[in-house]
Amino acid sequence: MKLLRYGPAGQERPGLLDSSGKLRSLWPAITDLTPDVISPQGLKVLAALDTSKLPLVEGAPRLGVPVAGIRQFFAIGLNYKDHVEESGMPTPSEPMLFNKALTSLSGPDDDVILPRNTQATDWEVELAVFIGTEASNVDEEHALDYVAGYSAANDVSERDWQSKRGGQFVKGKSAPTFGPIGPYLVTTDEIPDPQKIDLRLDVNGVTRQNGTTAKMVFSVRQIVAHVSQVLTLLPGDVIVTGTPAGVGLGMKPPLFLKAGDVMEIISPQLGNQRQLVRAHD
Repeated sequence: MKLLRYGPAGQERPGLLDSSGKLRSLWPAITDLTPDVISPQGLKVLAALDTSKLPLVEGAPRLGVPVAGIRQFFAIGLNYKDHVEESGMPTPSEPMLFNKALTSLSGPDDDVILPRNTQATDWEVELAVFIGTEASNVDEEHALDYVAGYSAANDVSERDWQSKRGGQFVKGKSAPTFGPIGPYLVTTDEIPDPQKIDLRLDVNGVTRQNGTTAKMVFSVRQIVAHVSQVLTLLPGDVIVTGTPAGVGLGMKPPLFLKAGDVMEIISPQLGNQRQLVRAHD
């Protein structure tokens, strides 16, 4: 299934994309796509629905973050071999874990707003993993059993804040609008192997990143298992899992985002995103 939330920010309703690509509403059968709904039991109920009988949603409404009520937002750094090389840093010996603020979450096509007094905002296309079952000290063999599904994500990053302001990565990763996710939560029945996902990001029509999750340093299995050993993952939590080569910081000279730029994410498995970059009001 491809689950989604549509409507104005703060007023989203639950829906799904049917097999013919039409948007259908799950409201009022369910009030929202919450952590309970993306549990194994909740997804079984949704999978049993006759989607042809669900009401069609006309037009092209705004899409929001695919899951409501996310409680933890994590990210993994330096997790693609080619990105490690362009960064000039050593390959991590275990997943490099950091937080993104929940207030950075935004819809897949919402504008990305440059914070005041910033000059080094960068793009990062990533695979997002949604947790469906509470996970604590799980092993790699069974780690994917705790996953509800996958989305595309853009881990927007202010590089100077990330590395030059005496703190952890969260400083450069957490501004409002720095966490676009979507357009859909694609459930695991449609993506049995998360290491076979294509990820591309264009800026102003020029391809800057073109990678595959097959080149991850740590697989989704390894990431979920590792994170569950250092903290408890809750249903609805999201982990963005690293970016392939091609970020602006890695260019010579570096190239960063400016107002008026347009980022587009293209993934045959996960769907597309489009964000206009604009200055802070």
